[in-house]
Amino acid sequence: MGLGGCIILIAVGAILTFATDWDMQGVNLDLVGIIFMIVGLIGVATFSSIARRRRVVVPPATPVVDDTRHTHTRDGYSDGYGV
Repeated sequence: MGLGGCIILIAVGAILTFATDWDMQGVNLDLVGIIFMIVGLIGVATFSSIARRRRVVVPPATPVVDDTRHTHTRDGYSDGYGV
């Protein structure tokens, strides 16, 4: 479940808890809404901690050395054209 699913769970839970006045026999919709909101908040916390761990960049253990050596440089004027 991604971040969008967690936000949808929170929204549906809030709607069930605060915006409805339905009475179903054997089901407490206020409690179901609160459970949806709690599960959505746990999902957001889990998703953000996983995303934070993915963003950590570990520097390379060995330094990168550029070993390309240019024997001659061409500045545009050393070949006789453009003088």
